[in-house]
Amino acid sequence: MKITREIKTAILVIASILLFIWGYSFLKGRDLLTSYKIFYVEYDNVEGLTTSAPVTLNGLVIGKVNEIKFSNNSGKLQVELQIKSDFPISKSSVATIYDSGLIGGKQIMIVPNLKDQEMAVSGTRLPSGVKLGLTDLLADKLAPLQVKLDKVLGNADQMLTGINNVLDKKSQTDLKNALSELSQTIAEFHKASENVNGMLADNKTNINGIVTDFHKVSSNFSAISDSLKQANLGKTAKDLQVTLKRVDDIMAGLNSGKGTAGKMLKDDALYNNLSQTSKELELLLQDLRLNPTRYVNVSLFGKKNKPYVAPAEASDKK
Repeated sequence: MKITREIKTAILVIASILLFIWGYSFLKGRDLLTSYKIFYVEYDNVEGLTTSAPVTLNGLVIGKVNEIKFSNNSGKLQVELQIKSDFPISKSSVATIYDSGLIGGKQIMIVPNLKDQEMAVSGTRLPSGVKLGLTDLLADKLAPLQVKLDKVLGNADQMLTGINNVLDKKSQTDLKNALSELSQTIAEFHKASENVNGMLADNKTNINGIVTDFHKVSSNFSAISDSLKQANLGKTAKDLQVTLKRVDDIMAGLNSGKGTAGKMLKDDALYNNLSQTSKELELLLQDLRLNPTRYVNVSLFGKKNKPYVAPAEASDKK
């Protein structure tokens, strides 16, 4: 059978058309030789999600986002998912938008519900979900911090305004003078510290000698404390206490008039007798001084003794 030129041309044209259709579909990410399922998901916001974005299941790419459009008049966005048919997905599996990275853009991952045994067929609407990415989390965390920072800056601005109102030109001048004087004081203190350091350096030998002497004194004090410890001060203090008690007893006896010494201290008659005896002894000594011949009689010719005459003081008292 002879194939005519017209049949060859027709076959070539049909093959070209089929090749074009297959190439166009391939460029759009759809393989005509592979069967797919179409699922639909509605979201309130799909910012960052684009068509041809990957659809993953447990990290494995199983499809892509085929189309994004508004869903009737509800204001929501309908996303069409093209999933390979050899991946079983239940009806309650959740299609979650997540951030794949800082520069990777948004993707959709299927979170399967393994307990649900009812598989989704092509055209099923899956539940939707959104997982915040790193940027969104930072934005949520920084939002209240920004509010607090704005309040702090506002309070700081008010405080600075109040300080500017309080610090007039005279106050500012006084503050500058105070700071200048403080700087001078610090400089003087620095000079004084340098002088002290120099003095310490010059007297380092003397200081070392003082420290050595102090060490010797402390050693001697330690030896003395050891000697005092070995001296049994407790027994000495106890003996001293006994002695003091005896002294107290003696003094108590004297005060009460007991014994010879106590009677001498308490007996008025003995005092008067001693006083009288002392007076008479004084008169005797006085008479002996005035008339020594009356008591020491040395006479060669038998001269008579003079009669006794009482001293004037004694006669006056009598």
